[in-house]
Amino acid sequence: MDEIKLKKGDTVKVIAGKEKGKTGKIVKILRDEGRVVVEKLNFVKRHKRPDARGKGGIMDKEAPLDISNVAYFCSRCNQGVKIGYTWNDEKKKVRICKKCKEQLD
Repeated sequence: MDEIKLKKGDTVKVIAGKEKGKTGKIVKILRDEGRVVVEKLNFVKRHKRPDARGKGGIMDKEAPLDISNVAYFCSRCNQGVKIGYTWNDEKKKVRICKKCKEQLD
């Protein structure tokens, strides 16, 4: 699997699929599967049995999206962009927007 340049908490834009065009924050990254869970996007219905407390029924749950279907959302460019790397003045590797060259971290 290629290097995953996104991090938990990043704002991403969905670029393919039924949620195309929507934005949200990354809640969880599933590195082995190459998927991400985005906050309040890609809801699916799950049937849950009642437990000892008696709570059951049909629940909405966020399902993972493939990482290739999301792009980092740059607030300066106001669109989904690719991420690159560069070295800053303190000799530290940082992420940058490939379009506007703004530092992301």
